Amino acid sequence: MSTKGTYYITTPIYYPSSNLHIGHTYCTVMADAMARFKRLSGYDVRFLTGTDEHGQKIQTLAEAKGVSPQAYVDEVVDGIKKLWATMEISYDDFIRTTEPRHVERVQKIFMKMYENGDIYKGEYEGLYCTPCESFWTESQLVNGCCPDCGRPVTPAKEEAYFFRLSKYADKLLELFDKNPDFLQPESRRNEMISFIKQGLDDLCISRSTFDWGIPVPIDEKHVIYVWLDALTNYITALGYPDEPELYEKYWPADVHLVGKEIVRFHSIIWPAMLMSAGLPLPKKVLGHGWLLLGGEKVSKSKAAKGADVVDPVVLIERYGVDALKYFLLREYTFGQDGVFTNEVMLKRMNYDLANDLGNLVSRTVSMIEKYNGGVVPEAKTNDEIDDDLKAIAVGAAAKVEEQMDKFAFNMALEEIWIVVRRANKYIDEKAPWVLAKDPEKKPELDTVLKNLAETIRIISILIYPFMHTTSKEIRKQMGLWYSDVVWEDAFEFEMMYGEQVKKGPAIFPRLDIEKELEELAEIGKKAAGGAASGEPESIPLELKPEIEYDDFDKIDFRVGIIEKAEKHPKADKLLVFQVKMGTERRQVISGVAEDFSPEEMVGKKVIVVANLKPRQLRGMESKGMLLFADNGKRCEIVTTTAPDGEVVS
Repeated sequence: MSTKGTYYITTPIYYPSSNLHIGHTYCTVMADAMARFKRLSGYDVRFLTGTDEHGQKIQTLAEAKGVSPQAYVDEVVDGIKKLWATMEISYDDFIRTTEPRHVERVQKIFMKMYENGDIYKGEYEGLYCTPCESFWTESQLVNGCCPDCGRPVTPAKEEAYFFRLSKYADKLLELFDKNPDFLQPESRRNEMISFIKQGLDDLCISRSTFDWGIPVPIDEKHVIYVWLDALTNYITALGYPDEPELYEKYWPADVHLVGKEIVRFHSIIWPAMLMSAGLPLPKKVLGHGWLLLGGEKVSKSKAAKGADVVDPVVLIERYGVDALKYFLLREYTFGQDGVFTNEVMLKRMNYDLANDLGNLVSRTVSMIEKYNGGVVPEAKTNDEIDDDLKAIAVGAAAKVEEQMDKFAFNMALEEIWIVVRRANKYIDEKAPWVLAKDPEKKPELDTVLKNLAETIRIISILIYPFMHTTSKEIRKQMGLWYSDVVWEDAFEFEMMYGEQVKKGPAIFPRLDIEKELEELAEIGKKAAGGAASGEPESIPLELKPEIEYDDFDKIDFRVGIIEKAEKHPKADKLLVFQVKMGTERRQVISGVAEDFSPEEMVGKKVIVVANLKPRQLRGMESKGMLLFADNGKRCEIVTTTAPDGEVVS
């Protein structure tokens, strides 16, 4: 029975363009651990996850596969639900943006914002990133690409409905000022404040060039654009506005848990939309870091390339759900990026789970069976070492609570492992195998066995939010199968009276790390198609729309030599080049200042798109474009040895 009130936690709703990888798993495991912890410690919890299923990218993928968008997302979402079932994720609701309950409520929210004067019709012209479903201005691009995902953008112009986001800039700054804990970590908060102060543009919230989306209720030529559709899931899943019982009980959300790449949408756009609709704001937005693979964010494309195994299903099949959950929560500091490798994972599993926890349980159960017929004895003696163990064991729960309140999962687990390591040290200090040789030492031996049993009982409670299956197995071996896990019991030491222990299989068998790494490498190769065919699988690139040969023939490529380069006086990301092409000299501006210094560019022979229409970039004219290649980490300039002015074909 809840005694501490309600607690509403959400994950982002995931985009079902393909199967999820370990990066998505990381976020959901954190949310699940917090939901389980809050339930265990007395809260009425509502835990929401789901999928964001509309948009141009989904429609394009479905068309390429020859199926309807709905059929495409149904198949992917089925896989996502199976993954969460495999991982024993304890969500209370799974919202899909294609569900009628969501569609109808989004339209009602649109109308409420429209009637409040915050939505108007206009025309959008900008640079569009299809994978991110986002429009950008030239100044927001990084190396000429989308600042969120690094992919190319394409010019887009169409009629659209807009949300007056600019109207709420001052209120958003006030929100960050008066509620410094609204967005964490602090580095994200500072980024968002800076973003707002640069000036907010009104937000495009409809599209008319594709139809896979929720129709705008006042104009069915348009579909509601992804962020108004997606973000409102947090309240439509609670029944707002037509069935508000759950909404009135759980809203505002206690925590929106999101990846750092979508913090801006959740901490600027979403609060502004709620302000427009006259609704309470969420209490907190937490932006977690990325898992990095080879120095880059784990992504669906990275997952397809083999390298380290990032398919959570494969890892679960080999090591179990709880081992994977423990690793994800223990290894990484919330809010910071962390490097994922199979070796780091295996070492953490071996050292913490097999050597520390598994060994503690195994040794204790074996000794109780060997020295006391499998029955937990009574403590009959006491000394300073016993008192130290007891104090550390019963003091851990309060420390775990303190760390969980800060979403410091790794530190919460460290507090638990302080108890685990102290119990292992206690065994070495007391040497029960020596005590067992002297019949007169039986009372002291019984005390050691009882204290170890009580300590493991407490550990089984503390780890429950993170590894509930392991917790249950430990309790079964300790003869505690009859009792429920109760958080308050972790604050008490003397609670076991004659339980019958029974040794089971090793909770976490020790791994041969070298062998495991070899086998995982082979699995990674097969996943990428290398081992099965002898050749890497051909994975289609994400390309812009196809063009005709006649279109390509219109482009005039010329060789140019950079005679002068300097930084743009009004834009940190732009470099201004003076380029000589045969008899002509002209100015070309490129967004590559983060990758190149002006000095290193002078003298390079480059390829210029010479017949590109001139454009103004932060007050300076650019006549043409230089060719660069993006390797995922930085841009590389395309150079040549041909004479300047020569036509490139």
